Amino acid sequence: MSETTSKKSDGRTALVTGATSGIGWETARLLAEQGCTVIVHAPTAESGGEAIDRLVAAGADPARLCPAVADFTRLDEVEAMARRIRETHPRLDVLVNNAAVAAPERHTVTADGNEISFQVNFLAAYLLTRQLEGPLNASPDGRVVNVSSSLHRTASISWSDPNRARRYSRLAAYAQSQLALTVFAADSAVRAVSVHPGTCETALLALYAHEGAPAAEGAAHVVRLCDPQTEIVNGAYYDRSERTAPAPSATEDRTVKRLNKLADQLVGAHT
Repeated sequence: MSETTSKKSDGRTALVTGATSGIGWETARLLAEQGCTVIVHAPTAESGGEAIDRLVAAGADPARLCPAVADFTRLDEVEAMARRIRETHPRLDVLVNNAAVAAPERHTVTADGNEISFQVNFLAAYLLTRQLEGPLNASPDGRVVNVSSSLHRTASISWSDPNRARRYSRLAAYAQSQLALTVFAADSAVRAVSVHPGTCETALLALYAHEGAPAAEGAAHVVRLCDPQTEIVNGAYYDRSERTAPAPSATEDRTVKRLNKLADQLVGAHT
């Protein structure tokens, strides 16, 4: 399989979620450097403005940076952001589902009633992707890159208690969200892949190790999969630059169908 990377992506538009710091910000920077118009997602207007200022200071063309604001702990805001993007960008070439939070020490639910890491890391990405299928499919090479984690291999989905209200562990909750995100890539209506970008120096580092690679290094693995010159296989999983098999459950038809049904129920009226 040929996997070369082009130097320029002029005319292409990419949405990067969680683009205010870490791998998300570095991904936005690298895509802007390639000539993409980058929709920079942030949870607040203030943090989004700060992220764009730093991108401009790093050399990005301000005319190619577009803010998008939504707090992923509120599904109504995710839906509203998707609606605005559909109106302003009827064609979208890339969606990078990168936004993520570490599950907190104590069990925490959102206003929508979902465990916070399951909602921010998976349900919001699920809803956003479904809402943007039109713009993504309007691109001849529209694709979704889910920034997942090797921790998905340690996970299981608690089907009877996905919010883990009865038995909560922050590591199990986070790993479940990453498994769900990886499973979702196997059955998206848009061509999609998932990638573990490596252990990097981000806010999530404590879940993995004490030391990590620079966030820019992890972002480079994400950006490579965004490139139209990189041939991808729908549903594939990458560990950094290498395509590898995900956890066996991630590609099981029964798991895929069951997860989609669960996600549809949890995002409810927002679809």
